[in-house]
Amino acid sequence: MDNLSVAPKVSVIIPTYNREKAVCRAVDSVLEQKFIDFECIIVDDGSTDNTSEKLAEYSDSRLKVLLQENRGVSAARNFGIANSCGRFIALLDSDDEWLADKLAKQVPFMEEGGFEISQTDEIWIRKGKRVNQCKKHEKPEGMFFDRSLSMCMVSPSCVMFSRALWDELGPFDEDMPACEDYDLWLRVGLKYPVGLLRERLTVKHGGRPDQLSNSVGCLDLYRIYAIAKLLYSGKLSVEEQTMAVEELQLKAGFYVGGCRKRGREAQAARIERLVQDIVLGKQVSPAEIIEK
Repeated sequence: MDNLSVAPKVSVIIPTYNREKAVCRAVDSVLEQKFIDFECIIVDDGSTDNTSEKLAEYSDSRLKVLLQENRGVSAARNFGIANSCGRFIALLDSDDEWLADKLAKQVPFMEEGGFEISQTDEIWIRKGKRVNQCKKHEKPEGMFFDRSLSMCMVSPSCVMFSRALWDELGPFDEDMPACEDYDLWLRVGLKYPVGLLRERLTVKHGGRPDQLSNSVGCLDLYRIYAIAKLLYSGKLSVEEQTMAVEELQLKAGFYVGGCRKRGREAQAARIERLVQDIVLGKQVSPAEIIEK
């Protein structure tokens, strides 16, 4: 957009693939927001169902639908953000939804708190029923790089971040079919505190076979790759490097053990060797971890 004075304050990015029913629920929840200064960019990642036809039924001028060949969620989000112009960027997965005052509360929370990134709390729905979160899934706030190494502590559908943060630390790694958010939040967690708006303003739906966590192989392989990239970057302090190496070894142990249980001895030996080389300080390209 040439005239930045008319740019919306928030760019909402929704990547979707073959979710003709769920994506309409997500889009509707954006259009029902009490905060109206936004654009909503939906990236259809090569859907083969009726997604494009369903999205074509909307006539709201704040909506923009972009099409691309199927390249995965990282590429879809990157493409959407590259074609957006808001000061803040809010992500929403196409199978989730927002409560009507999500943006109305999170935007001032960001501005008044001076945050470059924040997230809301969320409601979990599994197979149509509300479930309680385990204590380990409680969202932290501030600087929590150590906890982020263990598991992804920022939920994409809850998060909002500044364009300045994205320009500095993005994009999502398009070589990762999953855990791309874990990878980005690790980089963010080294530098910026994450604000937490302690209200359940996001509804996260799960328990379906089309979710990435169910359709992609062992996720620990991609977490190992993300940690290896951090170690390879040379940007960690001694303390951060120690924590990263410990978590790398832990996740590698789980992954290697799983490979051996399934008779994948060659893959187990390969990852075991690469991780050992990384621990010993040898030069290992992180790309070797996920090479096919």
